[in-house]
Amino acid sequence: MSLFTLDEARSELARLLPVLDEIVRLRADAAELATGGSSLGGIPEFKAAQARLDELMETVQHTGAELKGLAPLLVDFPSERDGVPVLLCWLEGDRELAWYHRTDLGFAGRRPI
Repeated sequence: MSLFTLDEARSELARLLPVLDEIVRLRADAAELATGGSSLGGIPEFKAAQARLDELMETVQHTGAELKGLAPLLVDFPSERDGVPVLLCWLEGDRELAWYHRTDLGFAGRRPI
């Protein structure tokens, strides 16, 4: 597993933001389509939305970032802080990478960078 510096993670996040925004949009579309009777379409559109979501999630994973949650969307970037393994943490709604947590504490241990 490769580690990101803070600058690398922030640059990667900037490149990923359009992908993450599309995931959020498609997640909502898929949820609506799954209920049936949507003006967005039916089963074919639902399957297409799911397939596109899978592609987008793979795009995130191929960067070395870790997709930890889909609702809400949560992305971690493996890193180190003062020699301690941490995850630089982005949560849906954030427009920048401003949080981290130790790997052994998880999201509950989230702190500002």
